[in-house]
Amino acid sequence: MDFEDIDTIAVLGAGNMGHGITEVAALAGYEVRMRDIKDEFVESGYDNIEWSLNKLAEKDQLSQAEADAALDRVTPLVDVEEAVGDADVVIEAVPEKMEIKKDVYTEVEEYAPEEAIFATNTSSLSITELSEVTERPEQFCGMHFFNPPVRMQLVEVITGAHTAEETLETIEALAEDFEKTPVRVRKDSPGFIVNRILVPLMNEAAWLVHDDVATIAEVDSTTKFDMGLPMGSFELSDQVGNDVGLHVLEYMHEVLGDPYEPCPLIEEKVENEELGKKTGQGFYDYENGGVDIPADAGREDVQHRLVAVMANEVGKLVENDVAPVSDIDEAVMLGGGFPDGPGKMADKIGLDTLVETLESAHEETGAARYAVSDGLRNAAEDSGFYGGDDDGETEFDTVSISYPGDMVAHVELDRPHRMNTVSPELLDDLAAAVDHLSEDDDVRAILLTGAGDKAFSAGADVQSMASNASPLDAVELSRKGQEVFGKLEECPMPVVAGIDGYALGGGMELATCADLRVASERSTLGQPEHNLGIMPGWGGTQRLARIVGEGRAKEIIFTGERYDAAELAEYGFINEVVGNDELDDRAMELAADLAAGPPVAQRFTKRAMHAGRDDLDAGLELEAQAFGALFGTEDMMEGINAFMGDDEPDFQGK
Repeated sequence: MDFEDIDTIAVLGAGNMGHGITEVAALAGYEVRMRDIKDEFVESGYDNIEWSLNKLAEKDQLSQAEADAALDRVTPLVDVEEAVGDADVVIEAVPEKMEIKKDVYTEVEEYAPEEAIFATNTSSLSITELSEVTERPEQFCGMHFFNPPVRMQLVEVITGAHTAEETLETIEALAEDFEKTPVRVRKDSPGFIVNRILVPLMNEAAWLVHDDVATIAEVDSTTKFDMGLPMGSFELSDQVGNDVGLHVLEYMHEVLGDPYEPCPLIEEKVENEELGKKTGQGFYDYENGGVDIPADAGREDVQHRLVAVMANEVGKLVENDVAPVSDIDEAVMLGGGFPDGPGKMADKIGLDTLVETLESAHEETGAARYAVSDGLRNAAEDSGFYGGDDDGETEFDTVSISYPGDMVAHVELDRPHRMNTVSPELLDDLAAAVDHLSEDDDVRAILLTGAGDKAFSAGADVQSMASNASPLDAVELSRKGQEVFGKLEECPMPVVAGIDGYALGGGMELATCADLRVASERSTLGQPEHNLGIMPGWGGTQRLARIVGEGRAKEIIFTGERYDAAELAEYGFINEVVGNDELDDRAMELAADLAAGPPVAQRFTKRAMHAGRDDLDAGLELEAQAFGALFGTEDMMEGINAFMGDDEPDFQGK
């Protein structure tokens, strides 16, 4: 089955994952047959899809006509033959029980077309074992979506022992057409990538509390605020469901052995039916206050233990050729919402430190989960998981630099899994990137964008900064952001911000530092800091007023409202609004036009305009001096000669 031949998709299961996958496929333009075993299950799933599509329309993430068209492409069914009889791809999303899934495939095999691909949404079960129930194991693979499928970007595409490369490539192309990011899992291994990291992390958190090494508050404070994860470990376990986590852990224990022995603390919670948020009681009491994690109770030794356990799993995955470290990190960031992948987190602490942490715990407890993997030891000897990747070029973790056209450098905020929010690390990377480009004579314009199509930048990464809660730390954070954003504003070449999606808080402050701003129609901007009881701290109180006037700036900041791009174009903040599909080309075109301009004159012009903001006389004097200096440049003669000859000037910056 080639990707181009896919028109109809059958989704088996109408629960949370099933109806979510159905909605994603319908939004991508496919005819979808959603099947479950009872009419009420199918009807409930269909109602959930309708509700979700209408919500997306209410939020202007698509038009009502597009929502209605997507819903029209969904056919709810109970009859198996009717559901899969003309399907090109069958995506199974039934309960996570091996026998249930095998029974489903035995029945589906009878009715599905011979060329149809089977893809299971299992989060941990063996792809190979499931495929062997069918007569088409080479057309069988894993296609693991994350909950909720409509919002989560990652899809793990998993090979079984018999899966053909053509099948994997087709499903990867399908995932991309769903506007998801596929990550290849090269070998059928329990937990695949994300759960192979997250489940041992949650298990180790429980062992730390069970063995009286730390409290729940200390562990969750460490994971949420010191490590910057979206949730505390116990909070995550409650959110997923302690029974779900235990089920995956038991399967990993059965297949992979003693290192995955479930902690009795988790087993006790499940035995007492304290399954987490869905039952109102888990590690937290959701009927009396819910999750309450202190921001200042984290411990370095707890962090080292947790990161060491994750790093050990990374080592095993790399060692066994399940996935390279870069794919592991991408998957965990997209699927788990980590600010950095576990490989990079481990490298930052130092693999020697983590190996020593595991060896000490193993010596003290004798537990198999602390046995250091060969993959981790090898990476430690290579100076880190990324130790051998330095090719002499300038590389950053949270921004990327590319050169898409003559004299244009494209700086992309590269944290799509966190809506490109600004973390302390991103501030460091952005400062270094601007310094690097400012010294590059071949760069005459910077195009600044955010990765993905959801956000230019949704603001400060509040969670990663929550541990800096003291007033003195906040002052230093404000000064650091002001300094970095100031570098961008004062850099010698023009800067164009291409805004697509959210530009909120610190993200809007960053866009304010650009010389020109072009935005897509779907973009949403605002300074919502007052809604949090704070204020813009990275120059927003100063720069915004200079662009839109003090009255408009006060309106934007004091109300904390969100504005669409067209509205802020009327205010003078956005220079140009373009169609959603036109932004990349138009922003690049604008940057290229500026890059072709006279660089010396542009540099002097920026200096004069900035100097005159607070002191008109100083600005005018700088303007006069610069004007005179330009009369001695080769660029001026080039410009005049081109004008006289009706040609395009070729400025050399001389």
